[in-house]
Amino acid sequence: MSFFDRFQGIFFNPQPVFKGLSEKPVWKDALIVLLIVMAAFSYITAPISQKDALNAFKDNVKLQDKMGKEAFDKMIQGMENPSTTGIILRSAVFNPVLMLAGWLIAGLIILVLGRLVSTEGAFLPIFAAVLHANFIDKILGTLVRLILIMTRKSVMQTSTSLALLMPGAEFTSTPFIILSQFDFFQLWMFGVLGLGLAQIFKVSVAKGVAISYGFWALKSIVFIALGFLSRSFLG
Repeated sequence: MSFFDRFQGIFFNPQPVFKGLSEKPVWKDALIVLLIVMAAFSYITAPISQKDALNAFKDNVKLQDKMGKEAFDKMIQGMENPSTTGIILRSAVFNPVLMLAGWLIAGLIILVLGRLVSTEGAFLPIFAAVLHANFIDKILGTLVRLILIMTRKSVMQTSTSLALLMPGAEFTSTPFIILSQFDFFQLWMFGVLGLGLAQIFKVSVAKGVAISYGFWALKSIVFIALGFLSRSFLG
């Protein structure tokens, strides 16, 4: 099955795509496309993201007290005058490596969850399924987010989650931190991924979806905890 067939199949007819991946887990082309898209997104939105961070940190007296004035002033100066090399390295190297690590960890955790209900399945088909399911969130979802970010001129306050119900909420507020995990594209993605896991683990669709959303729940708990830790750091 060609890349284009797999790409459009994830959106319109995912079962044959995942059946093929369970038998022959192709993943390199999917990984390359995802990393290119996310690197481009990171580079395009870098100036807006930098401005968001500067606005969040600049007048934060509590953070200045924690870091010390000299270190704080140096950080602010770096935000006000970011180097082009730093932006390129962050967009093209650091962020893609971080995303790859996240997908590898996701594959391992899903394999462990799958072992609770099945002795079938292996890491590589799961990894391939995770990458292909991410076409929904990291390509379509990212395109929608990019449009919203360029319209609103803010990365931190832009969301395709239930946080949209609270447009005035700060990104560090408890409702925003929790509701941001209920992202529409991610919920769609994990539902589709469940179909693939059913094929890979050779279990019912209900069990495959339960494994997928079980991983989503674990991931959400971790990101909510990180959100609270970040808020504590910001003061």
